[in-house]
Amino acid sequence: MTAKEIMAELKSFGNEGVKKIFLKHGVKEPFFGVKIEHLKTIQKKVKTDHKLANELYLTKNADAMYLAGLIADDEKMTKKDLESWVKLAVSSNIYGYTVPWVTAGSKYGFELAMKWIDSKEEHIAVAGWATLSGLTALKPDSELDLAVLKNLLARVEKKIHASRNNERSAMNRFVIAVGTYVKGLNKEALAVAANVGTVTVVMEGTSCKVPDAAVYIKKAADKNAIGKKKKMLKC
Repeated sequence: MTAKEIMAELKSFGNEGVKKIFLKHGVKEPFFGVKIEHLKTIQKKVKTDHKLANELYLTKNADAMYLAGLIADDEKMTKKDLESWVKLAVSSNIYGYTVPWVTAGSKYGFELAMKWIDSKEEHIAVAGWATLSGLTALKPDSELDLAVLKNLLARVEKKIHASRNNERSAMNRFVIAVGTYVKGLNKEALAVAANVGTVTVVMEGTSCKVPDAAVYIKKAADKNAIGKKKKMLKC
């Protein structure tokens, strides 16, 4: 399929009701309001296509950008590609999921995540924290720099309540990710979660709630899931 053909198909799948929901959750125009199940239908046809993924992403249409992440060949993504992607990721589903998923699967995940978390642009900082969370979920502990992750937990503990709105949410999810997926830092993450306490995030009138990091990590422990890694992030 060509990018033009896919854009036409995405338009046909557009749903105004879905679009209204997505708008409330921080997805920005332009987009059609396509359900994930329809994106998955196209993904099954295309499978993995690095060139097509970049073409779709550059349309700046949020539906196409999300699909681009699903079909991207993460290992072929260059640093320039990823930097370009994160700059354009103004929609919550793209900077919170698509870009972090692809970046975590690339050769530059840790390097770029550490750069992005210091960005003056909130959406880029969020993408950085989300990429770090993704890396903890994917990589064996032996491939993670536990000392750096421990320092980042301390940074979250110190700065989360004074950070920007969506950044607070991403930092909270980072604590959950470290506590859940990095067995060697489970106790440290639980301690940070307890010290941080309730994290307040403005959800723009949606019913979404900020997960209690300590409760979430303890539930994973009850299921004997601490340290169990994911095979993939994309969904």
